[in-house]
Amino acid sequence: MSALPAPPSKARTTVWSLIAGLVILACLVFLDVDWAALLGLPRSTWEYGVLMFSDPTWEKLPRALFETWRSISMAWLGAILCVAASIPLGMLAAHGVGPTWLRTILRGVFAVIRAVPEVIIALILLTVTGLTPFTGALALGIAGIGTQGKWVYETIESLSDDASEAVAAAGGGKIAVLRWALWPAALPTLMSFALYRFELNIRMSAVLGLVGAGGIGSMLSNYTNFREWGTVGMLLIVVIVATMLVDLVSGAIRRRIMEGSRARGLVRSR
Repeated sequence: MSALPAPPSKARTTVWSLIAGLVILACLVFLDVDWAALLGLPRSTWEYGVLMFSDPTWEKLPRALFETWRSISMAWLGAILCVAASIPLGMLAAHGVGPTWLRTILRGVFAVIRAVPEVIIALILLTVTGLTPFTGALALGIAGIGTQGKWVYETIESLSDDASEAVAAAGGGKIAVLRWALWPAALPTLMSFALYRFELNIRMSAVLGLVGAGGIGSMLSNYTNFREWGTVGMLLIVVIVATMLVDLVSGAIRRRIMEGSRARGLVRSR
């Protein structure tokens, strides 16, 4: 009768769990958390919520809607700049498209951009372009290239090789493979990612406004500093409603793009 195999060792899992626990404890120690203030957070949140939403100030609603439109325009322009730059660069960073040295450089650039938050990029651009909504749009466009470029080359690399091999067998070069095989197959996914980038930019445009990039965020920062809580509550309502509406419309379009491409694929297969 053969001996039973030894159970798998859990030493590595235990060691990594201990390390993770020590890191969390170290963060709690060096973060210097005021636990008394943290326990009083629900009460403070309720008090400020009453101040903001019990009687919102609607007199400044027209200006709030205009600034919201500026934030949406900022987000849309940033998404266009991001997509226009990231699609060709991301394709060149994919295996089988660009040379190895170029792929390495582009992927390194994408990683560096992803490591820098949008707010930091906006603060750097403020010294050059000034306090304008274009600064926010440019910051959103540059910051999105890192993530969007990564999505693009991962999408290209996840495609089936059947169409590429067929174009290559017909005598097509790399440009023909890219144009007639990779691009049509990746287009629905890339369009979906572009709309998702716009949704992300809507949220970030409000944050960039807090550092002076314009839009609804700047208005929200100003009235918060002046402690005009009724106006702040009105602005938050406008931001929440506008963001939800954009998410609903963009999400519906993204679902239509993806489901439509799958439906066309099923029709062709029949």
